[in-house]
Amino acid sequence: MGTPTQITDAPPPASQPTVDKRAARGATRPGDRIFLGLSRGSGILLLVIMAAIAVFLTYRASLAISKDEGNFLTTFEWNTNAVPPVFGIAVLAFGTVVSSVIAMVIAVPIAVAIALFLTHYAPRRLSGPISYVIDLLAAVPSIVYGLWGALILVPHMNGLFGWLNDYLGWTGIFSWEGGPARSMLTVGILLAVMILPIITNVSREVFRQVPQMHEEAALALGATRWEVIRMAVLPFGRSGVISASMLGLGRALGETMAVATVLSPTFDIQASLLDPGGGTFAQNIASKFGEASVYGQDALIASGLVLFVITLLVNGAARAIIARRKEYSGANA
Repeated sequence: MGTPTQITDAPPPASQPTVDKRAARGATRPGDRIFLGLSRGSGILLLVIMAAIAVFLTYRASLAISKDEGNFLTTFEWNTNAVPPVFGIAVLAFGTVVSSVIAMVIAVPIAVAIALFLTHYAPRRLSGPISYVIDLLAAVPSIVYGLWGALILVPHMNGLFGWLNDYLGWTGIFSWEGGPARSMLTVGILLAVMILPIITNVSREVFRQVPQMHEEAALALGATRWEVIRMAVLPFGRSGVISASMLGLGRALGETMAVATVLSPTFDIQASLLDPGGGTFAQNIASKFGEASVYGQDALIASGLVLFVITLLVNGAARAIIARRKEYSGANA
């Protein structure tokens, strides 16, 4: 009698990892290769354009600075038609920085407050129309702002200037002798109005990206609405607000026609922000380039090079701040 054959269940073969042929093939699709090439080429082209601009500005600036009898950085004069020519950017640099700082001090808190109101306080039927109006303000041309500033803002600044002189004139910064209100403070207020829509729109979209569970968790712990904003919304959107502020600062630094329409340019630095005078890089280039000689154009291009460098430094500083604040970005939420 034969021994029964023991039948054992053979273990199932080890499952082979399934390879998604479509995914493996995706990295070599013609469309992906074309998109990768276009993206890489666009990035390289941008760097080439920036380098070409820097080389052009540096070359033309060197032609002018080599013949300048004054100190390009500290001279309070702009006379490129003199023999020998004398010009400097001290007044322009001061005016550009001061007007932009005034604009940022006024615009950033108001823009953040408006963005918070639209995203966390205003009802939907109210936030929609207000957001639409703010979007329209961001599209208004700068010359329109300049005309509004010259015809409406400047004539109505006397009351504010008189109040500042009465209560803060002792500081010297806000002393006023009754001249026309075409001063750095007026320019700063006009620039604040111009950059307000940009900062508000970007900040509003950033605050809308705050994870809902963060706000709900804070509310569950008994936080008030303001405490929710302070503990959950503002930390999350801090890097976005910084980016929005840098966008606004970039427009304030390079604004041309609005400043040229409102400001009474002079090549001196006033101790008071209320006295007429001063100038900015963009305003000086716009007002003098058309009638300048070839050498005068080179001098204006030299001042444009300084503005170019300032803009790069501002953007670099913004990127450094955002990189240090990665814990507040949406990627790590």
